[in-house]
Amino acid sequence: MAATTFEMDGSVMEGGGQILRVSAALSCIQGASIKINKIRAGRSTPGLSTWQLSMPQHLSGLELVRDMCSGNLEGATVGSTEITHTPGKIKGGNHIADTHTAGSVGLLMQISLPCALFAQGPSELCLKGGTNAEMAPQIDYTLKVFKPIAERFGVQFVCDLKMRGYYPKGGGEVVLKVNPVKELSPINLTERGNITKIYGRAFVAGVLPFKLAKDMSTAAVRTIRKEIKDLYINIQSLQEKDKACGNGNGIIIIAESSTGCLFAGSSLGKKGVYADKVGIEAAEMLLRNIRHNGCVDEFLQDQLIIFMALANGTSRMRTGPITLHTQTAIHVAEQLTNAKFVIHKSEDEHAKDTYIIECQGVGATNPNL
Repeated sequence: MAATTFEMDGSVMEGGGQILRVSAALSCIQGASIKINKIRAGRSTPGLSTWQLSMPQHLSGLELVRDMCSGNLEGATVGSTEITHTPGKIKGGNHIADTHTAGSVGLLMQISLPCALFAQGPSELCLKGGTNAEMAPQIDYTLKVFKPIAERFGVQFVCDLKMRGYYPKGGGEVVLKVNPVKELSPINLTERGNITKIYGRAFVAGVLPFKLAKDMSTAAVRTIRKEIKDLYINIQSLQEKDKACGNGNGIIIIAESSTGCLFAGSSLGKKGVYADKVGIEAAEMLLRNIRHNGCVDEFLQDQLIIFMALANGTSRMRTGPITLHTQTAIHVAEQLTNAKFVIHKSEDEHAKDTYIIECQGVGATNPNL
């Protein structure tokens, strides 16, 4: 049994599922019990998520972490506003989490990957649900943007995309193979360099016509060209057939800099929304994240906070305006660890709304390695 118990107010700041994910992962890694109350109080439907056809997305993540560490989870029912989790040792091995809906596999990965890094042995996580879902990172973002940057901390994992799943049924499947680490290295993401590549994928799945993919791609390229005129833009148009469950369409566009910084803009199609509008939305999102001259986009910002907190040394990350998600992740990390974060304005006179997030990590170590 864990000797220390942390208490976390689930209503603070963004008051959403991120508090749950970061808190649960950190308590598991540190072997400390955690009690979270007022869960998702900032959302229109508070408590453990009933999002996606009244099925328990957040509950799946908590149960996955419980299983990974042979923990004891109390109060974990759909709609519950308070849970207590007492972790055991993180075992590694094979684990399955299934949202039974289009609940995001990317968010399941966010809660489980940090835990797997400090397991007694390699982990294989089979995550089922939505691979390309609203209000969550598309699996393409996780693979093409998050993964290369996470590897700079020393994170090692392989992600096998078995099946894509779309709203409302989900049906997607991702298998994550994670090797444990002795400790995480700090990162220094402060040199942006020049944008050298822009590429992406526009896709349709199921019964939707291929023309939608072409329209999204064409509109996105046209929008980017208004601002970036000298780079070849390679956005592939794809018709997903065998490895897609359900009907869906969307686009993700990635920009890469000369120093290896990565940025993305993405959008998913919705009923009644023209395909070119979807493409334009993704392109404008990408351009917004390039303009601030930071080294990470607004979506990677908060995902790196837990790794910065756990790393052995001082990490620095140059970014645009600090999002509420990032502020929340920092708050949770400082509450549950001895990590210290400092945010200051960039001194670059050519960069507007650019900040440096600096963290003195706690140097968490894996006692099994």
